[in-house]
Amino acid sequence: MTSSVDGLVSGMSTSSVISQLMQVEAAPQTKLKTKVQNAQTAVASYQSVNANLKAVKSAADAMTQLSTWRATKATSSSSSVTATTTTGLVNTAGRVTFDVKSVASAQSTTIKLATNTVSVQDGKTVKTPVDTGASVTVSMGKYDENGNFTPANPPKSVTLDLTDGSSPDKIAGKLNSAGLDVRAYVVNTSDTEGVLQFTGTKTGEDYGFQVTGLENLGIDANGNTGASPATTYSKSASLQVGSGDTAYTIKSDTNTFTGLIPGVTINVTKEETGVTVNATNDVAGIANKMQAVVDSINAALGEIKNQTAYDPATRKASPLTGDFMVREMTQTVLGKISTGLTYDNPAYNKNLPEDATTNPKTKTFGSLSQFGISLSRDGQLSFDANAFTSAYNANPSTIQEAAIGFAQNFKALADKQSTSVTAVITGRKNEIDSINDQISNWDTRLATRREALQRQYAAMETALGNMKNQSTWLAGQISSLG
Repeated sequence: MTSSVDGLVSGMSTSSVISQLMQVEAAPQTKLKTKVQNAQTAVASYQSVNANLKAVKSAADAMTQLSTWRATKATSSSSSVTATTTTGLVNTAGRVTFDVKSVASAQSTTIKLATNTVSVQDGKTVKTPVDTGASVTVSMGKYDENGNFTPANPPKSVTLDLTDGSSPDKIAGKLNSAGLDVRAYVVNTSDTEGVLQFTGTKTGEDYGFQVTGLENLGIDANGNTGASPATTYSKSASLQVGSGDTAYTIKSDTNTFTGLIPGVTINVTKEETGVTVNATNDVAGIANKMQAVVDSINAALGEIKNQTAYDPATRKASPLTGDFMVREMTQTVLGKISTGLTYDNPAYNKNLPEDATTNPKTKTFGSLSQFGISLSRDGQLSFDANAFTSAYNANPSTIQEAAIGFAQNFKALADKQSTSVTAVITGRKNEIDSINDQISNWDTRLATRREALQRQYAAMETALGNMKNQSTWLAGQISSLG
């Protein structure tokens, strides 16, 4: 690159002159950069509109799902019994009354044993092993209501070798590493006595266990040996539905029951009689989803208005003011509201002749105010949840079909409009890429032009320097002649 001292001979700021000339040269590139900025602003506006259209589609899609219309809400007459519902196609409204006969519990077996005796020998603390027998066996199984034990099938048990005179602490340690659904631990009640407790890790009558090998080794309340373990048996939770000959009982290893009413989960915490669980259609939940559809439509209309607005007082336009496609979206949406609801007949049979009475392809519902939707003067939708609830309760099937038809119409419309906007966004991004390539080419062109100007002005400074030298020499020669 050519370099020179700025205006060394001419006294002119050549770098400033070059910069001004380069601004003129770069004018086409500057216009391209402005065009990119405007296009990027427009793309951001299109994307904002598109996000709102997709929100309409999502909210409308939720309204068309059968799980929305089959959703139920469960209540319980007892504070100790909770009833919850899940979202799904199996949910059914219903009512059931039952007695909680038992709640689920895990087995607990305890025995009071002598722990290691502590003594001091030769200045050291020593624990003397306590003989608890040759072995202890823990077997998994089930107790019936009379306390009779039935081993698990296939058998599942572990025998702990205690020939080394293991203490209760070691019994607990060996059992806890054996992999059964039983845990053991020792509670020391004194320096020489403690309680060895076995506890099941799972509730339910199928998760009982039997401990053998500790019989008559325990210490009774008076400190005498010969006591056997004491057991509180595991139980399943049980509900009795109905009474007399029609009564039936259901059990659960946990305190949770499903299946009494499809889609309803019941959890019990204590024994109780006369509990009623009632599952009803969740009309409030349906109304909330319809409100979400209306809110999303209003949000889309509001965003379109903002992006296409024009202020005549300030003569300020928005990024999409002149975009007819976007402005027309508002009229299309409002038209679908003001003209009433017409939707595809879900029962239409394409294999039969179309008939306006027996086999119509479309159905006309009429004004949306019939289920609470109205259009205000400012072009916004409003939704009356109470009106929707009343209409639904009066005629559930008709309102469900019409509301689904309404949602399907707006889902299809939002999808169509979103597709159009997406195509414009793609086109604008391709245009931006193309202009950026041109800007890049201009960078190379302008760099070459700057270098040429620098050489030109450097040559000028050199020529002026030579002329100045010649002038000085001639002046000297003339002076010498005098």
